[in-house]
Amino acid sequence: MLLPGAEPFFLPGGDNGVLLVHGFTGSPSEMRLLGQYLQQQGYTVLGGRLAGHGTAPEDLARTTAEDWFHSVLDGYEILRGGCGRISVVGLSMGALLAMLLGTVRDVHRIVSLSAPIFLWEENRLHLLPPRAEAVGQYVPRHRKQLPDIPADCNVCYNRMPMLSIHELLAVIRRLKAALPKVRQPLLVVQSRRDHTVRAESGAYIYEHAGAARKQLLWLEASGHRVTIDSERAKVFARTAEFLAD
Repeated sequence: MLLPGAEPFFLPGGDNGVLLVHGFTGSPSEMRLLGQYLQQQGYTVLGGRLAGHGTAPEDLARTTAEDWFHSVLDGYEILRGGCGRISVVGLSMGALLAMLLGTVRDVHRIVSLSAPIFLWEENRLHLLPPRAEAVGQYVPRHRKQLPDIPADCNVCYNRMPMLSIHELLAVIRRLKAALPKVRQPLLVVQSRRDHTVRAESGAYIYEHAGAARKQLLWLEASGHRVTIDSERAKVFARTAEFLAD
């Protein structure tokens, strides 16, 4: 059963579609404010839900990186049915999936928000049990509470399956290998105060992506989920400007 607020959303607009992809253990809720902003700019917006997300952590443990990518492919096909061109905006792991989508589908623009290449917790990954031993094990997931954000824009799991961490790492490895094939115009957004993803992740993506046109926007005050943090207005405006360029 879906958690209240974790539902996918569709916001009709013009012929230009935007697929929004949320992050690991998150839900479409963390993309809703951005989606509403983009709809006001005339876009048709789909905020998809990744397999295993927005219900219970046990459901997440039963999904794989391939399941998550297929969720993104499904969202693309839904938008393609009514939009002449499609851009994709992803947050965190959703940004990795967004860039991977660009290597296999006709995507107009890509916006990467807080994409993980290097994690702050990398020095603890040696504590991650092997895949077979990780089954049934969970760790707490601490999320920053943002007082000016409606509760239904901050729906996420408070624990994560260790098995799913293996799948997340697989997505990171896949994207690193595929970055030279990401050739669409690319906007990379990274906060220097992100305590989940190391700031050098943004620079790495910018340097290694194959796009001839790419931009790197640094944020100075936000945490990891830049779509619902203090500089979100800046992120929204820059995203809309980039998609319209």
